[in-house]
Amino acid sequence: MTARLATALLILLMAASALAYDLGNTAPPKASSHHTAPPPDPEVIRQGGDTILDAVLLTWPVVGVTGTTVGYTNDYDEACPYTTSTAPDVVYKFTPERDIVVDIDMLGSAYDTKIYVYDSGFQLIACNDDFYPDYVSKIEQLPLSGAAKYYLVIDGYGEEAGDFVLTISEFEPCVVACPAGAQLEGEPPLVDGYQDAYNGGCNSPEFGNPFQSIWSWGFCGKSGWFVSPDGSQSRDTDWYELVVPGYGYIEIVGDAEFATYMFELAPQDCGSVAVVQNVVAGPCSEGTITIPGSPGSTVWFWVGPTTFDGSGEYDYVLYTNWWSAAVRTESHSWSTVKQLFD
Repeated sequence: MTARLATALLILLMAASALAYDLGNTAPPKASSHHTAPPPDPEVIRQGGDTILDAVLLTWPVVGVTGTTVGYTNDYDEACPYTTSTAPDVVYKFTPERDIVVDIDMLGSAYDTKIYVYDSGFQLIACNDDFYPDYVSKIEQLPLSGAAKYYLVIDGYGEEAGDFVLTISEFEPCVVACPAGAQLEGEPPLVDGYQDAYNGGCNSPEFGNPFQSIWSWGFCGKSGWFVSPDGSQSRDTDWYELVVPGYGYIEIVGDAEFATYMFELAPQDCGSVAVVQNVVAGPCSEGTITIPGSPGSTVWFWVGPTTFDGSGEYDYVLYTNWWSAAVRTESHSWSTVKQLFD
């Protein structure tokens, strides 16, 4: 079997086992929850409040606080972007000692969580349903004012209830710099009302399914979120085409200021395209994806936020291995690649 035939067979096998990741720019409908919450239990041990009026105080630092929503009543719901929650919820309150930007993380929780943050006037200031692939929630980069009172509601999607883990930590800014000489994406700013006519690929059929070519060793792009003209919360999805060099693969090392998917896509048909490989890059954490192919062939590559809800823009950087035609022996770190161009 020739090397070219082996590569072609590998691509076909990978495409046949495409992964189920959503490529859209607006959140898809979410299936109903599969668990029915038990009725409220007045004898349950109360580790959190049942409503804002009897919210339980959290003291700093908030690390690995555990509890359950089972046995509580259903009092709250917000669209994040899904609504119609009838699950029991638990309420905490906290007051930062100083102005601070925080991450509120439910990583380690055992059910499909939803979380909401209200200010002292009971106005919603942040919420999240699905951050992690297992539908556990996280709110990132939430600015809070010192000496102000806030309420945190831990809820569930649909009728979901269960054990949770809560950590609130100070957000550590991530800044990804664009190296001199890199190719620039050039997409217009992601303002509310934006229509993605630039490189929206298969998400922009009304604009001819626009793709952008990546041809440089370094590429600097922007992604983020915006409100579409129809009022829906949307994420920016960037669709690219790359040409496989003579040595039969493309290696892309990426980093971003927010958790960002990098997808290899196949087949190259908007009616049936799916994810072949998935890698997460950022925040300030490298992700590497290696795409095999016949020399001279074109591959489809996708970049976008891992979540549908967010605000503003953020930067990402991609490095390819077009700087070397050597046979690949190991993954190269981002720092190693950059040093070649200092």
